[in-house]
Amino acid sequence: MSRQRRRRWLLTVLTGAVVVTGGIFAGWHYMQPKLVTYTAENGTEMKFKTDGDRFMEYGPDGTWREMFVKGVNLGATSPGHYPGEFPLTKEDYLRWFQQIEDLGANVIRVYTVHEPIFYSALVEYNRGREQPLYFIQGIWSPEEELIEKQDAYAAHIEQTFKQEIEKAVSAVYGDADIPAKQGESSGKYKTNAGKYLMAWHVGTEWDPAMVDNTNAKHADVPQYKGVHFSASPEASPFENWLAELLDHTAVLEKKYGWEHPMTFTNWVTTDVLDHPGEPLYEEDLVSVDARHIQPEAWQGGYFAAYHVYPYYPDLFHIDKTLQTIKDENGEYNTYKSYLRKLKAKFSDMPVMITEYGVPSSLGISHLGMGGRNQGGHNEVEQGDIDASLTQDIYDEGYSGAIVFMWQDEWFKKTWNTMPLEIPADRRAYWLNVLTNEKMFGLLAMDPGKQEQLTIDGSLDDWQDLKDEEVTTWQGQVDGIQEMKMTHDEAYLYIGLTLDQPFDPDQTVLRIGTDTLAGGSQPDTLLPGRTLSDGLETVITLGQDEESQVEIAKDYDFNQRLYGKKGYDMLPDQQSNSSDPFHPWNLAVSLRMTPPDTRSAHPFMNEKVGTLKRGTTAPGQSDTDSLTAWQYNGNQVEMRIPWMLLGFGDPSSLHAINYGPLKNGREFSTVAVEGVTLIPWLTDRATKNVSWPGGEQTTLDLKTLPIYSWQPWEQVQYSERLKLSYEKMKKSYEKIPSFQIE
Repeated sequence: MSRQRRRRWLLTVLTGAVVVTGGIFAGWHYMQPKLVTYTAENGTEMKFKTDGDRFMEYGPDGTWREMFVKGVNLGATSPGHYPGEFPLTKEDYLRWFQQIEDLGANVIRVYTVHEPIFYSALVEYNRGREQPLYFIQGIWSPEEELIEKQDAYAAHIEQTFKQEIEKAVSAVYGDADIPAKQGESSGKYKTNAGKYLMAWHVGTEWDPAMVDNTNAKHADVPQYKGVHFSASPEASPFENWLAELLDHTAVLEKKYGWEHPMTFTNWVTTDVLDHPGEPLYEEDLVSVDARHIQPEAWQGGYFAAYHVYPYYPDLFHIDKTLQTIKDENGEYNTYKSYLRKLKAKFSDMPVMITEYGVPSSLGISHLGMGGRNQGGHNEVEQGDIDASLTQDIYDEGYSGAIVFMWQDEWFKKTWNTMPLEIPADRRAYWLNVLTNEKMFGLLAMDPGKQEQLTIDGSLDDWQDLKDEEVTTWQGQVDGIQEMKMTHDEAYLYIGLTLDQPFDPDQTVLRIGTDTLAGGSQPDTLLPGRTLSDGLETVITLGQDEESQVEIAKDYDFNQRLYGKKGYDMLPDQQSNSSDPFHPWNLAVSLRMTPPDTRSAHPFMNEKVGTLKRGTTAPGQSDTDSLTAWQYNGNQVEMRIPWMLLGFGDPSSLHAINYGPLKNGREFSTVAVEGVTLIPWLTDRATKNVSWPGGEQTTLDLKTLPIYSWQPWEQVQYSERLKLSYEKMKKSYEKIPSFQIE
């Protein structure tokens, strides 16, 4: 064959290969499920709309069908980072999208504009899927400025808000090049994700004082009449302001040829109901009414959205007008009662609950009826409560339920631990399990050692840790061979090997902790013995009801903040206690007294120092995510949360200081070397004590080692689907996504 003929032959083969490959690709592309959308007479594309009080999706058969929205709220960050840092990667999003779809959710809600990778990853994930995973785009309001100026019409606020709306719309439709700015998302948004958008969710929870002041200050504001959204004649000045922002969003979206349903964020504090049993004026001060805004020539429609939790405000466990429906246990289901009353106000428009849920945290900060508290739940309890709330929402005729939250968020804060997390700008570097806000996720963001150490009473897995990660102390204590210590971002881990099998009915194991000069002598906990310095806390492990961390009287944070030298709210008998160590308590409700409040309500606190015995190993009869300790033969293993030991920030070795609070309200911290642990055993029958002092009656704590560690700036963590994920999966499977006529 000549060279020329060979070239022709090769060219023919290559051309054929290209044609065949192209045909295969074209065929594959043609076979992919296509998203079916509705095209209006004016050419506008639609996938979702509202119809009366129903939320509708345009189905693959070319008809509109009523939809129940099931979703999760998705944050923009991971442990060790704050929201404005946007550390998430494409791999993170793709992994989570699959897990969220497996959960049975049909939508993700985001609160603000994410980095471009979110939108491109979602489009990539949905490509070829018959039932895509949709998203609701939130638009963050200038929240801090609104609270600071107490006026929605103040200079630059509306301009700033409209700029954020413009950013969001252009980002969703892949038409933005946003320059880098500290604390905000940026980059080139080239992927059009508009066809997977379910709705727009404008704004954040509104400060009632700001709304009230805006209405009073701008009583003469004219009725807003827009292109697609207008305020009704009954609308307040603040509602007129909201109507203009919704209209601005609609006008911008229409330029891209789409219409999606619109809503704005609302919550119980600014709902449309009267709450005569709510003790705080500001929680029932003013209403923001979605009915006072009307769509104009907007086929995508409009719905109301509320954040509703079963424990906040206090009306959920105080207001007698909500105590009308009982559950199967005979407890009042005030959550269901509230939902019924609220939905009755919106007979002609859909309502979604776009935030609800409880956290799987040791800490607790509000009480709800039927045990639906803000915190104090293990993961099974979290899942059971979240599932029951979801069912309540569905049963009461709502159009959707979007649970809070997909992932745990270490940077979060809550009112009753916030005074103790110092420095405040390091919250994201450690996991304070007493701060319930950090642990709402269905996806756990576990601290660094959780994958390596199972709390089950056996120290075998400690052998897999690196030598430099474990400190071993082999002091002279009768009955104790050695004590090991390690730590991670959430806990101090302690493992003891005893001479004999541990029996909590016969022996009590205690470990005193010393971090600062001061504290209390153990007194009756260690009779006849004296330490060279006082202890800040004492860990007691014995029978289940007595296993706990107690805090020294003079160190007691609850006492110092809410006693006579602080807010002066603690009952006298608690303030006057002569015991050298107190239970570790967190406030859950402050004292309310007229005329500052509508009605009186006592100060309440909850014991959070209890140490639950069980295992963190999956699938066992005593598996419990709140497990703190266990024993197995002659080994005892425990993990103690950092804050229970007095640390305001373990990542920088800062402990809460002694002394009076600044202005009677503000704690301070001091850098410490670490923590000294003093173990002792007490025989219940003979009262004999084995301790590091041997036969001596005094012990110089300087003769004991200090467990110390290097400060950290980077965190180690691992992801894990919580047991609550499986509970919510069953809940979502039980509830149909579409209503069959």
